[in-house]
Amino acid sequence: MTADTPADAPATPPAFDPFALPPLREVIARHGLGARKALGQNFLLDLNLTGRIVRGAAIAPGTSVVEVGPGPGGLTRAILASPAARLVAVERDTRFIEALGDVVAAAAGRLSIVEADALTVDPVDLVPAPRAIVANLPYNVATPLLIGWLKRIEDYASLTLMFQKEVADRLLARPGSKSYGRLSVITNWRAEVQPLLTLPPQAFTPPPKVESTVVRLTPRANPEPADWRTMEAVTAAAFGQRRKMLRQSLKALGNAEALLAAAGIPPTARAEEVDVAGFAALARAVKDGI
Repeated sequence: MTADTPADAPATPPAFDPFALPPLREVIARHGLGARKALGQNFLLDLNLTGRIVRGAAIAPGTSVVEVGPGPGGLTRAILASPAARLVAVERDTRFIEALGDVVAAAAGRLSIVEADALTVDPVDLVPAPRAIVANLPYNVATPLLIGWLKRIEDYASLTLMFQKEVADRLLARPGSKSYGRLSVITNWRAEVQPLLTLPPQAFTPPPKVESTVVRLTPRANPEPADWRTMEAVTAAAFGQRRKMLRQSLKALGNAEALLAAAGIPPTARAEEVDVAGFAALARAVKDGI
């Protein structure tokens, strides 16, 4: 089941009260919507918290939003209460299509549901620019979804996403820190990352075993010049042997010492000591065949 995005959305969205609909726990009980561990489902039912997340997303008027994994619709309601022009929610679990019916009806044409696996959907095809993504991501697919969106981050005004705190810490990590790694480099190369809030397990139903952090990513205006595939190859080689000096770990890419010299990086440096600019310079050196 799919629903097309409305051809026209009002310039000023009609007022939407997320508290006017039946309580989320009632919706879950009525439709028998137990969370499925295999799909990484943990529901955020506190509408005050979902409201905080959406306010942190800073959705500008006229922006079209894509949500991944709306579940019973807590975050969906908060997005509809924002100035968003329209919302397309991508849901893999067919059980929630009917459960979201009350929200679709109350949204006055601003909400469409697409039944699909988010890994197979390009949000750019779902809504026009300016566009944003706001999502409580299923933890088991959060990183591959993020990587896919980062490849085209310039197509988005922002990405406001919830991750396991451990993953969010990697997104926010700086050189020299224990969490700094491939994901840190790739993310900060393409985007500015801002932490919004951290939630305890008890905020969710059922509670996960970890804390969760919401971050907002916005495209870098002038990212370091580098080729995506080469940047991935360089960071994979460097952090694949992060305990070794780069003159050892980069040998698979060519003359490691020449590459490091071209990038202005000491041959004794280790991956965790190199910043984004350094990795971009390495990627350029590899691309140039040095």
